[in-house]
Amino acid sequence: MIVTLVSLKGGVGKTTSAIHIAAYLQQKGSTLLIDADKNRSALVWDRESQLPFKVVSEAAAPRFIQQHNYIVIDTQARPSPEELKDLAEGCDLMILPSTPKALDLDALSKTVELLDGLNAKFKILLTQVPPRSSVARKIRASLQESGLPVFDIEIPRLVAFERAPVKGILVKDYPDPRSQTAWESYEALGKEILP
Repeated sequence: MIVTLVSLKGGVGKTTSAIHIAAYLQQKGSTLLIDADKNRSALVWDRESQLPFKVVSEAAAPRFIQQHNYIVIDTQARPSPEELKDLAEGCDLMILPSTPKALDLDALSKTVELLDGLNAKFKILLTQVPPRSSVARKIRASLQESGLPVFDIEIPRLVAFERAPVKGILVKDYPDPRSQTAWESYEALGKEILP
């Protein structure tokens, strides 16, 4: 299975989601995370090689793909329409992360427009959702009323997500009382990806 994370805007939790989806999938089978972002954020996160799955650059990926059951691709922000078409054709599920912020939702809307007609299998993931946010519920309802597929789980906005990359670890391994809550959100997402 190939899962690709795509956004026309940075800062929406794309790399964080790629890392934690890969961690969940690794529990089910051998997982490879391909860092196709020019910023190499996933590779920087794994600089100490403490993550439980293999992380490689896009250039190195062909050597490793055959050895893994699951592939997660962290793409660069703002892919061109041609790149978006290639990504849609080359994966089993495209995840579109977005925060509930207006500019991020605008970028999400533009991404969905570009995917229209590509026959892409995609689903929207709301990320960095403030605790007890009624705004996120309204956004979810609006997206669903528009006929767009949205994951049931939302990824909360928690400090542990900001600090885990600095240590090169998963959020569940960060010493914070809410780290388990953070990890449980990705476990719930994983169960939606692999029912």
